[in-house]
Amino acid sequence: MKAELIYKYFTTLNEEQKAQFEKLEALYKDWNQKINVVSRKDIDELYLRHVLHSLGIAQIQVFNEGAEILDVGTGGGFPGIPLAILFPNVKFTLVDAIGKKVKVVNEVVEGLGLQNVETHHSRVEDIPGQFDFIISRAVAAMPTFVHWTKGKIKKESAHQRKNGILYLKGGDLTEELKGYETVQVFDLNEYFEEDFFETKKVVYLPQKYKG
Repeated sequence: MKAELIYKYFTTLNEEQKAQFEKLEALYKDWNQKINVVSRKDIDELYLRHVLHSLGIAQIQVFNEGAEILDVGTGGGFPGIPLAILFPNVKFTLVDAIGKKVKVVNEVVEGLGLQNVETHHSRVEDIPGQFDFIISRAVAAMPTFVHWTKGKIKKESAHQRKNGILYLKGGDLTEELKGYETVQVFDLNEYFEEDFFETKKVVYLPQKYKG
């Protein structure tokens, strides 16, 4: 299952974007042999389990030109790198506390020629600035994640949807999300037909502000 899987759902990609998506597999296979950031099973299904899964966020939220997005606990570069290919005019900051993962991300970013990605080997608490949206893929339970990212979301929204967190999660989230009245959960199986997405979700938590 190769890059064609992406084109099935994202039909307006230009030639440069297609070329970048196509390069992903070789780049990750090469780097994964040196530094393991993706499990062996997953590397064979990279486009389904990592690339298309990451792009699930784009089915919920299209980022405007000039938006600033923070990817927390990016690991091997997911969801940030696929989204950075999809939105070349949006600035992505990818953060991970594990240096070897950031090294792989840097090499993939360089290999793709992405100009809109900045990386940090850091804890998110130490990242300066504020962002329109914070994205991530199941790095912690929502209350922990909200705590980590406190103060990192811009107050003024430049999108119709309020600034906030867009979080890729799976399974039953009832317990984890019960304290959040404004949370919205989107089932990815409504956007993608592959069985892999049966239990996969995007959780949107708008930023709360005290008046």
